[in-house]
Amino acid sequence: MKENRWFYSFVLLIRMMMIFHRGICHARPDLGGSGFVQTRGTNFVMNGKPFYFNGFNAYWMMMFASDLSTRSKVTDAFREASKYGMNIARTWAFNDGDYRPLQNSPGSYNEEVFKGLDFVVAEAKKYGIQLILSLVNNFKDFGGKDKYVQWAKQRGQKLSNEDDFYTNSIVKEYYKNHVKAVLMRINTITGVVYKDDPTIFAWELMNEPRCPSDPSGADLQNWLKQMAAHVKSIDNHHLLEIGLEGFYGESMPEKKQYNPNSYPFGTDFISNNQIPDVDFATIHLYPEQWLPSTNLSDEAQLAFVDKWIEAHILDSNSVLKKPLLIGEFGTSSKLTGYSLEKRNYYFQRIYNAIYNSARSGGSCAGGLFWQLLGLGMDNMGDGYQVVLEQSPSTASIIAQQSHKLSSLT
Repeated sequence: MKENRWFYSFVLLIRMMMIFHRGICHARPDLGGSGFVQTRGTNFVMNGKPFYFNGFNAYWMMMFASDLSTRSKVTDAFREASKYGMNIARTWAFNDGDYRPLQNSPGSYNEEVFKGLDFVVAEAKKYGIQLILSLVNNFKDFGGKDKYVQWAKQRGQKLSNEDDFYTNSIVKEYYKNHVKAVLMRINTITGVVYKDDPTIFAWELMNEPRCPSDPSGADLQNWLKQMAAHVKSIDNHHLLEIGLEGFYGESMPEKKQYNPNSYPFGTDFISNNQIPDVDFATIHLYPEQWLPSTNLSDEAQLAFVDKWIEAHILDSNSVLKKPLLIGEFGTSSKLTGYSLEKRNYYFQRIYNAIYNSARSGGSCAGGLFWQLLGLGMDNMGDGYQVVLEQSPSTASIIAQQSHKLSSLT
């Protein structure tokens, strides 16, 4: 009996060790020191220290990574970006029913494309770059909200336009299910569930949401509240942002003077970002597209840029009390009067505004230019592309900004 007691005690000990081991392997990461970025007032912090961002947009990454013949372009982009100190990238976690789709139809996914997104996340981690993953497009490129509405119409829903995306219960369930599919995805390369992976900095509800059919902003506001809560119900580790361009709305009509050409897009920079589940604000910046006259002088465009950034920094500081990122900015080589020198000056001007805010403890903590391409990707050029290997002067300005921001931590 004595030998049996020792035997059973030994078996019990082994079982307890196995349970303990499983608990460690499957435990959710500890936010306190796991590399998840958090917010503290108007600042981003990581492991208790201020954190600032300098980075780029590269919407094409999942698409290229899902094809083995072009996958290396993703690695090249991260490697080049890391050389110049960039630490954040924004890319699409959607492609709805278009060429090489991620989501063929509601709830039906192309596994090879999802593996492409797995590769993007894994490579970003390898090069020390964090990701903003956007979950749907406002525009028809890569499907967008219009594709969701088409899917619902094919299943008998009587919908009149793409803005029904925000109000139709069936369409909203399609979107919620996509959010869950991405957040709960187990990366086939790293084995980490997306919602547990600190390589992902933040989720973005939509790329540049707009709802022009409801200028009051109520439909979009209700949708944002519902979907932000949905994301947080699945994942309370990662930060969440909306994807806004920054247009002011009805909550503070006096601020609409800052909008370019009185854009009536049903968005509201203040009330949208005041939703408690939204962790930080974003703005985009395209004066050459937004301003009413294509003949506007360079000086007038730059004056708009300065006011746009200043107004949003002040509101993020004092009204929202949340951090701010400039999620997109750039200038196009396809426009009359473009020169590399003008692009460099434009980048430097925006970088200075970001740095001055960060240095003084203000809300603006970084910017992401549109868009980074690698060598041999000329067919993806939209005029805004930056190829670091071909633009050493621009690359130098980017590297200086990375260094300046990193010196603040």
